Amino acid sequence: MLDLDGVVYIGGSAVPGAAGSIARARDAGMRVAFVTNNAARPPQQVAEHLRELKIAVEAHDVVTSAQAAASVLLKRFGAGARIATLGAEGLVEALGDAGLEVVAVDAEADAAVTGYGPDVRWRDIMRLATRIRGGLPWVATNTDGSIPTPYGEAPGHGVLVETIARFSGVAPVVAGKPAPPLLEETIQRVGGERPLMVGDRLDTDIEGGRAVGVDTLLVMTGVTGLAELLAATPQTRPSYVAADLGGLRETHRAPEVVAGEVRAGGWAATVNDGVLAVAGDGSASEWWRVVAVAGWRHLDSVGDPVDATGVVAPTSSQPSESGNLPA
Repeated sequence: MLDLDGVVYIGGSAVPGAAGSIARARDAGMRVAFVTNNAARPPQQVAEHLRELKIAVEAHDVVTSAQAAASVLLKRFGAGARIATLGAEGLVEALGDAGLEVVAVDAEADAAVTGYGPDVRWRDIMRLATRIRGGLPWVATNTDGSIPTPYGEAPGHGVLVETIARFSGVAPVVAGKPAPPLLEETIQRVGGERPLMVGDRLDTDIEGGRAVGVDTLLVMTGVTGLAELLAATPQTRPSYVAADLGGLRETHRAPEVVAGEVRAGGWAATVNDGVLAVAGDGSASEWWRVVAVAGWRHLDSVGDPVDATGVVAPTSSQPSESGNLPA
């Protein structure tokens, strides 16, 4: 299961090397599904975009948080239920495909649903928030606080969820990561003996994978940086770390701890007086794994993240022949 934003593409542009890595993973016998918390676009639009990026994909390979939200609503309220909808085309289409009736935010409804939509109007937000405070059941597609864009991180749907929740005093049922519905639906649809959740966010992709009991691979091409990785708590730590999607086809071996040094490939990381130091040479993925393990060992022992000031993270990966190692 591959997250899209920050893993396969950022904004409208492909992450370098992503298409080739996905093709090689498929050639090795892996079944690939594309999951996204972004509820704005229908699966067929997402698939068309991926094909423009030279990734072979069909609409049924794409699973969105809008589809997961529709499944949640269908199970709770049944076919034909009237859903006051605040979001974009992807959410409207998912509800219709599930046999639910999409109605305006001020129409008679059995429940409300919200999702990311760049053209959502403030007056509609106000109206639906008032109804939710009055007792209308509420499902949110996701709670992502930010989304990656070509011009940097921007507010995500989670900012709107926080606003409505603060005003109404109501917490929504959440369909997208890290809540289980989206990944459970993906696993059920795609199958596979050993599901792996691949993402760039600790608080959604990695925590979501752990919530449904599957292994996780963090790739360092999206919103997670060095500081966030080193400060990860146990519930948000990935099973594996790689510089990019090339990690799908690499052998992962755990770093070794020798005389206080965390070693992998040609890299060695140490923490002295709370300060991280890295020396050596090797692949970018091995670099990320030694610093992660060194940082987590320190965090678990003293309770404070290491100081990584002055440590420069690699910007590209040159996978070694011997493969990458898990965090």
